[in-house]
Amino acid sequence: MKFPLMKNNILESDLSPVINLLREKDPRLTSGPKVKEFETSWSKWLGVKYSVFINSGSSANLLCMALLKERFPDGGDIIVPPFTWSSDISSILWMGFNPVFIDIKLSTLGLNTNLVIDEIEKNKNIKAIFLTHAQGINGLDNRLINYIKEKNIYLIEDVCESHGVVLDNGQKAGSVGDVSCFSFYYAHHMSTIEGGMVCTNDESTYESLRMLRSHGMVREISNEKFKKKWVDDYQDLNEKFIFTKPAFNFRNNEIGALIGIQQLKRLDDMVKKRSENFEYFLSLLPDWCFKEFNLNGQSNYAFNVILKEANETLMNKLEKKLEENGIEYRRGSAGGGNQMRQPYVKSIYNFTEKDFKEIAPITDHIHFYGMYLGNYPELTFDSIKEIASIISSVE
Repeated sequence: MKFPLMKNNILESDLSPVINLLREKDPRLTSGPKVKEFETSWSKWLGVKYSVFINSGSSANLLCMALLKERFPDGGDIIVPPFTWSSDISSILWMGFNPVFIDIKLSTLGLNTNLVIDEIEKNKNIKAIFLTHAQGINGLDNRLINYIKEKNIYLIEDVCESHGVVLDNGQKAGSVGDVSCFSFYYAHHMSTIEGGMVCTNDESTYESLRMLRSHGMVREISNEKFKKKWVDDYQDLNEKFIFTKPAFNFRNNEIGALIGIQQLKRLDDMVKKRSENFEYFLSLLPDWCFKEFNLNGQSNYAFNVILKEANETLMNKLEKKLEENGIEYRRGSAGGGNQMRQPYVKSIYNFTEKDFKEIAPITDHIHFYGMYLGNYPELTFDSIKEIASIISSVE
């Protein structure tokens, strides 16, 4: 494949600290001081008080919803876009909540603020918004931020594809919500091979996350006052093995943390290059492509190619041309396109073609007439020009 969808962004220099660790006589490999160092560095970079390093972005999604389950044990409705990764919706279902699908704006690939507000005003069972900053574009405008604060709506930010996005208020995406989740999969903006992070500004939430990450164990609590309460209340138990929550092992390790520490040092430069690549790519696209994305504060994850109008013939020609020239693509753009069409959702809610068109017309248009191509820091302007030229040759 001449132009793959993803490329490994782990450099030899990222692995040097790992090799040095492995050469030690008795190295600490499980979660330890390097995990804490990475969490502290990440929190400083993002502009939050607390971060918890875990084993994947999907696990981050699940832990965010586990926190919400503690707040709302009887469940409720969660606003979520159908243009997102499956684990956002899966975590809602796993925790006994009901996803309420709200369509996106084409310019942001994020929730349509007007539709979100309309839903909250009429649906008093809404417990939270699970918002996705999709593919490096800001999905949270000031109007929605202010509305959420006014109505005291719980906000989860999924920033798995959007490290470094800057919101209109100057904060980084992932620093506004009650909690936020990131992915460090090998081809994302930065990588720990596999990994994720959950972030918050609330100490109680942070301590809950630390326990949820590790079997619900009290010994994971960092605040001695919080820990003492549990120990005093359960004096019949070994304080090293008090399990407060039905939880599992979501921990990461020292190797992942070491790579993350190295990657974080150049994350801003990688974000800058991805953003420059995307703006140059858009400038070269033909007029039959949608190009009016909100580029303010963007940190592009992938090159979006979306037809302005529904045209199956043109879409088929485009796919054939890309395949002939070794350009990998993902049709439907987000993983699996419109999540309402996926079996794990459709089998529960029995959505019809009419539902897809009425509830999520923008997402459904992208499902059939959109795709994305690979964008990575080492992609040159000459290569981008070649890719755009091949796309423009389709008629």
